Amino acid sequence: MIYEEGTNGRGVLLIHGLTGAPAEMRLLARHLNRRGFTVHAPLLAGHGKDEAALRRSRWQDWLESVQEARAFLSSRVDAVYAAGICVGGKLGMMAAADAPGDIRAVAIYSPCFHYDGWEVPAYYPLLSSHLRWLSHVPGLGRLKFRENASLGIKDERMRRLVANMGAEGMLDAFPAQALFEMHRLGRHLKGRLPAINTPTLIIHSRQDDLSGPSHAEYIAGHIGGSHRLHWLDDSYHMIHVDRQRGVVADLTADYFEADDAAGI
Repeated sequence: MIYEEGTNGRGVLLIHGLTGAPAEMRLLARHLNRRGFTVHAPLLAGHGKDEAALRRSRWQDWLESVQEARAFLSSRVDAVYAAGICVGGKLGMMAAADAPGDIRAVAIYSPCFHYDGWEVPAYYPLLSSHLRWLSHVPGLGRLKFRENASLGIKDERMRRLVANMGAEGMLDAFPAQALFEMHRLGRHLKGRLPAINTPTLIIHSRQDDLSGPSHAEYIAGHIGGSHRLHWLDDSYHMIHVDRQRGVVADLTADYFEADDAAGI
């Protein structure tokens, strides 16, 4: 867990991605904290230990972790915001939809409903269209997949740094069951998008190696409330730690400080 008090009365809930851990949010947390925000990065249920623990968790468990963290942060600040990478961003949007007004605005980085980026194996997108029924095949959830060699990071120095975060709870492989849960979470979010009125910032790289631009465009085209879509051009999937991490942090802070996000 990461928690640092700020000075502006506003708190940002930072939500890591699938197989990730709070450690991956550290650089973003420092940047936002320097801008005055209180920052809190919780560990999602099933994460931070091993593949078996992740396989036993469900997307509802991950969402419950976010909701508990929101309650913790709400008791310490005047206004709460949420920012998350990939699955973490979707969980932030779901938490905001479940408690309208409790989360004032959300930033979602590199949204992904299934893996179809330029570096994923060709069969990934083909399998994605069948995940719903594949999830019911006995034993299939125990299969595991390894992260791409790039780890979703273009910057080689940052890639080496993240690769050494295993001791801090980040996994370099994930079970198929986690993919099934990611898919189920995505279906639930898609069904709720038209009714979501929380101001939402969507940031996606055109060079994303795991999820193509269509994912960000889908959210922008279907969400019911105000939103802003910003494209990056020098990062892969993990934009919050990659070459343009400072841009991501500043865009996030600016959006949360803006009148439309603050509800003023």
